[in-house]
Parts: sequence; C-alpha cells; structure tokens
Amino acid sequence: MMYAITKQVISQKQLIMNIALIGYGRMGHEIESIAIKRGHFVKLIVDQNNENDINKVNLNGIDVAIEFSSPAAAFNNICKCLNEKIPVVSGTTGWLERYNDVVAVCNRNKTAFIHSSNFSIGVNLLFRLNTELAKQMERYHAYNVSIEEIHHTKKLDEPSGTAITLAGGIIEQHSEYKNWCFEKDKTNDCVPIRSIRVGQVPGTHTVTWDSDIDTISLRHEAKNRKGFALGAVVAAEFIHSRKGVFTMNDVMGF
Repeated sequence: MMYAITKQVISQKQLIMNIALIGYGRMGHEIESIAIKRGHFVKLIVDQNNENDINKVNLNGIDVAIEFSSPAAAFNNICKCLNEKIPVVSGTTGWLERYNDVVAVCNRNKTAFIHSSNFSIGVNLLFRLNTELAKQMERYHAYNVSIEEIHHTKKLDEPSGTAITLAGGIIEQHSEYKNWCFEKDKTNDCVPIRSIRVGQVPGTHTVTWDSDIDTISLRHEAKNRKGFALGAVVAAEFIHSRKGVFTMNDVMGF
C-alpha cells in the first residue's frame, strides 16, 4: 500500500486538467507551480480582489477548482463552483460549521468535493498513525495526551485545522476524551491544544502521550509548503472525474 501511494504521488500523471485556482497567497503560488510541473493548466486565478470572477462564463472549460482562500470567503467560493458542477478541492479551515451545507450543494449538483485540513501526504500518514496510537492507548490510562502546533504569524485560525483533526482522531478512538480545548482550559476529558505563532514556520504538529514513566510522541515538521501543494494537486487529479464527497483517506487508499 505504501508503495502504491508513493508511486501515485511522485509519478507524472498523463491526465491534463484545466484548473481554477481560488486563493493566490503563498499556498496558491505553490499549487500553481506544482500543477504546471505536473502538466496541468491554471486557466483562472481568483483572489480577494476579483471574487466575482467565479462565474459561469469564467468556469466554462474548467475541470476542477482548488480553493485556498479565507475562512470568510470559502463557503461562497466553494458553492459558486459546485453550482456550476465544477469539482472542488478545498484546504481552507475555519468555515466548517457550513460543511454539511456544502455537502448538500455538491450532491444536488452531482459533482465532487473534497476538504482536508491538511493535504500533505506526510501529515495524512500522521493522521493515520495518530488514530492507531490512540486506539492502543485506550488500554493504558496512565498516559495523558496533548497536542502542540506551531505556525507562522500570518496564519488566521487558531488552533490549526490539522491540530483539530488530530484531536478528533484521538476522541474517536479513546473513550476518556470527549472534546478538544485550548491548553489554558484543560480538563480531564479534553485533548489540550497549544498553539504557537512564530516567524515563518510552515507547520509543525506534535502529539504527545506522557506518563510518570515515559513519553511517546508523534511529530510532523513541514520544511516548506511543497508537500501541502502536491497533496492538493493529487487530490484534484483524484476527484476531477468522480462524483461524491471524498476525504484524503480515499486519495491515500486507506
């Protein structure tokens, strides 16, 4: 399985897509670079200054939209594309209270949608390891879990969507934990998350299980944004000809 995932990610795809890129910050630029290297065409670029360009005329001929905009704009941007039957890959966090509404729009238009708090292949392996470790730790109540996430100072949401996803994986597998909380609000039944904003750090996430005897940690440290961008493009390649709502587990083959 690992060989299959690696082969899928690093191989040059024969597929050629016309992409709408929604959100043209640092991640948007990185996605554009990766998409072009993989043989695709970025036919439409939208940022906060031209959101009205997401319309029927401009989306004509687009195979898939990759959306990394802002929490305030994401829902409307995604729905505009789905209503034109354009599959959407979304990596924006901070808007997920409307997730079920997006699912309904996707299904009504018989197109495709995938959202992930983190498209990095490495991070999605971390998600998998995290749930497996939490499942095992259900039997060992001497350990207490915590999560630390470190990001650049311009990151808008806190804690990161990746940290919340990690906490959700623990809550799903370990009966002692019912919710996540900020570190300062820690209670016995929550997964505490510590958020640090410093410099230009792309993203570091650490899950720690600590006891009086020893400590077990899972850690992912992004060296740059290329892994996030590659995963988003691979996800676009995966969904562009499919219908339905998917997750990175589907892309990874878990």
